[in-house]
Amino acid sequence: MNREEKQKFVADLHGWLEKAQGTFLVNYQGLDVETISRLRRELRNVNTEFKVFKNRLLKLASQETDTEVLREHMEGPSAIALTYEDVVAPAKVLVDFAGVANQLELKVCQISGKIVDPEGIKRLAHLPGKDVLLAQTLAAMQAVPASFVRVLNGITVKLLNVLKAIEQEKEK
Repeated sequence: MNREEKQKFVADLHGWLEKAQGTFLVNYQGLDVETISRLRRELRNVNTEFKVFKNRLLKLASQETDTEVLREHMEGPSAIALTYEDVVAPAKVLVDFAGVANQLELKVCQISGKIVDPEGIKRLAHLPGKDVLLAQTLAAMQAVPASFVRVLNGITVKLLNVLKAIEQEKEK
């Protein structure tokens, strides 16, 4: 690559990093092409890109992005997984894959500019997905009005029961 191509490449990579909600940095050394292809496929299923870049170009492109916090970890053979939506799903895929393919090492990740260590990534992988969390939040929000309606309905039912008892008493 000549200088102009590198500059364009770094600018494109900078744009990807700016849009990313989360960036996972992994050591892929020791993985064969077939295994990396399988990992890419699994990550693609959760809308995550898995790319291998030279650390020097990655450091240049990460300037003034949230990924810049990972600069000191960009050493040795590194690949990045970029997610633009849900950060839990790629964490699950990477943790599960690291359990199967022992050569894949989780280095670190950033979520909205905050560094998460490998243990934090494992904890993140055990969280429910974004859709499940949204469903749980919606259920909690609906529980309060639903309970209120049941209480109001209970008062009406009790009133009707009392009136029915009075009616039955008057009939006797």
